[in-house]
Amino acid sequence: VQLVESGGGLVQAGGSLRLSCVASGSTLDDYAFGWFRQAPGKEREGISCISGSDGSAYYADSVKGRFTISIDNAKNAVYLQMSSLKPEDTAVYYCAAGPPLFLRDIERIDIAATASEYDYWGQGTQVTVSA
Repeated sequence: VQLVESGGGLVQAGGSLRLSCVASGSTLDDYAFGWFRQAPGKEREGISCISGSDGSAYYADSVKGRFTISIDNAKNAVYLQMSSLKPEDTAVYYCAAGPPLFLRDIERIDIAATASEYDYWGQGTQVTVSA
C-alpha cells in the first residue's frame, strides 16, 4: 500500500484545514487507517484512526471535538478535517495503514501510542498554525 498525504499548510489559530491521504495498491476495506503527527523535538503521536471496512472512527483526547476523520472508498482516500486549530497543533502529519485487528481493543488502547500497529506510512505533510 502506498500512501500520499496532501493538504497541509499555514493557517491562523482558529482556522481549518483538511488533510487528504490517497491510498494505492489496495482498497481501503482490509485496513485500519490512522493519522499521526510529530512536532519538533517530540515523539510521533497518534491522533485518530478509522476502520476502512465500516468507518468506525476514534480520536485522541487532544483532538476530540475538533478533528474529524473520514473515508471515501470510491476515491480510495482518507481525510482529516481539522477545525479550531491551535498553535500546538503545529506538526508534520502522517497517514498510516495497517491490519485492523487492534481496533477490537481500541477502547482500552491509547491512540497516541499505536504507531506499531501500522505497516505503511505516507511521507508527511506540514501543518503550521500561527498565533
